Amino acid sequence: MDDKRNLIAAILLSVAILIGWNFVAERFFPTPDQPDVTKTVAGANGAPATAPTAQGQPSALPAPTAATPAAAQAIRPVDVVLAEGQRIPIETPAIRGSINLVGARIDDITLTKYRQTIKKDSPAVRLFAPGGTPAAYFASLGWTAQGIQLPGAGTVWTANGTKLTPTTPVTLSWTNTTGQTFRIEYSIDANYLITAKQTVVNAGTAPVSLSSFALIDRLGKPTDPHEVDSWTIHVGPTGYLDGKSVFDIDYDDLEEAPNRSVRYTSAGWLGFTDKYWLAAIVPAKGERVTAAISSPATNNYQTLFARDFTQVAPGQQLTATSRIFAGAKEVEILETYQDDQGITRLSNAIDWGWFEFFEVPIFKLLHWLFEKVGNFGLAIMALTLIIRLLMFPIANRQFSSMAQMRVVQPKMKALQERYKDDKPRMQQELMKLYKDEKINPLAGCLPIVIQIPIFYALYKVLMLAIEMRHQPFILWIKDLSAPDPLHILNLFGLLPFTPPSILAIGLLAVILGVTMWLQFRLNPAPADPVQAQVFKIMPWLFMFIMAPFAAGLLLYWITNNILSIGQQQWMYRKFPALKAAPAK
Repeated sequence: MDDKRNLIAAILLSVAILIGWNFVAERFFPTPDQPDVTKTVAGANGAPATAPTAQGQPSALPAPTAATPAAAQAIRPVDVVLAEGQRIPIETPAIRGSINLVGARIDDITLTKYRQTIKKDSPAVRLFAPGGTPAAYFASLGWTAQGIQLPGAGTVWTANGTKLTPTTPVTLSWTNTTGQTFRIEYSIDANYLITAKQTVVNAGTAPVSLSSFALIDRLGKPTDPHEVDSWTIHVGPTGYLDGKSVFDIDYDDLEEAPNRSVRYTSAGWLGFTDKYWLAAIVPAKGERVTAAISSPATNNYQTLFARDFTQVAPGQQLTATSRIFAGAKEVEILETYQDDQGITRLSNAIDWGWFEFFEVPIFKLLHWLFEKVGNFGLAIMALTLIIRLLMFPIANRQFSSMAQMRVVQPKMKALQERYKDDKPRMQQELMKLYKDEKINPLAGCLPIVIQIPIFYALYKVLMLAIEMRHQPFILWIKDLSAPDPLHILNLFGLLPFTPPSILAIGLLAVILGVTMWLQFRLNPAPADPVQAQVFKIMPWLFMFIMAPFAAGLLLYWITNNILSIGQQQWMYRKFPALKAAPAK
């Protein structure tokens, strides 16, 4: 009767874990989408048919004269809008795009190293798109002042060059009717950083007081369900503001904030982050600016920094330098900009979380292994082997403790029988037995405890590091950062339906369940019948739990299980008592 109750308790516990895990995983451990539906950034659906107000006007910081909103724009395809007007092409090894001479906006950026899907003919990821398109997203520079005409969103600038490249900067200029000339000199490096020098020359007869600003304007939120802000991965407004990295503001917070904005007295950088991409504006190193993250209108979001007003006398000029990052969140490049360009904590654009000190070394080791072996799946397997070797002394202690526990098991059962009606006395006698026999009953749990942060670190690396995106392994595994696409319930894609996430069991998940079952079979059977039943169910429970995770995580776990099985076989030879039946 007791065995039946224990079995029922074990089954109910397993079902509770399985059902509860789906809720926990959806909320705290979002999994990536299938590799063939990765979406572009600027180009997602979900924006309204017409933009509510014109984008690009500074909205959050006070100015002497308020910007006048233009009429709402009709939404048209990106290709149609880009074909119109005058543009200066941008061309580097990492990006392609153009500067719109109307408004001097950087509103056309595609990332040539990254494709929207794993298909060979997939287009490049689009980061920036011009106003009047479904997901307009751009950077803009400008001035505010009193009493003089200023360049605005409709101003047509004159360029002194034909293409912006790492070796050919381009200067845009415009002069008003009162003698003030405005210039923006754009230069770009070989990666993702654009430098913009804003200069105003006062050739008029009176002094002028003005301020310069830089902003990023975005229409719409990401519509991919895996690009939603979560407990583990921040997506949305971010930056290094008021002396700390900001991860606690999302798009909804801006719409609910007083005056639809959150203001800051200092800024190292600020912008919008997606899981893999970042658009940010950066003032000059050490420059004092004020900043704001705001929502000028429904479904429209903006980050902005502005400088203090400065008076420019006749015959004088004023120059300020801004920088714009528009690209992929590659770890090495972010760290280089942080160290060499003085962009404070730019590497925190990747939301490593509290365990950054542990996750970054895991990433760097994994990336180094990938560079050496040339296959990301093999790099994960090599990382697993290294971790197992480092943990070998701990595993030795674990197996030694298990052997000792096996030897004293008859004594433990005798104590349990003797004091079955006196639980406190039983625990005291068991503790005394452990002490006399020099046994640590928790030693066997230590490797599992250590595996948890390693697994979490690898989870974060696979979810966040752009270097891992779309990396293939072998055969059907085309993207190790996405779940296994070979589902058993639809006969590996032969049946025209996609199983629900809880039943989307891929081949890797089955292999994981089998290897875990073999590993448990090699372990000594627990004395507690409830534990024994749970251990029988656990491998198949984990098969369901792990199935929606990235294939790279399953590969890590499978490799770890296989190495554990081999290590167990070797250790059984060293500790025969592990397999020996306990004395009666």
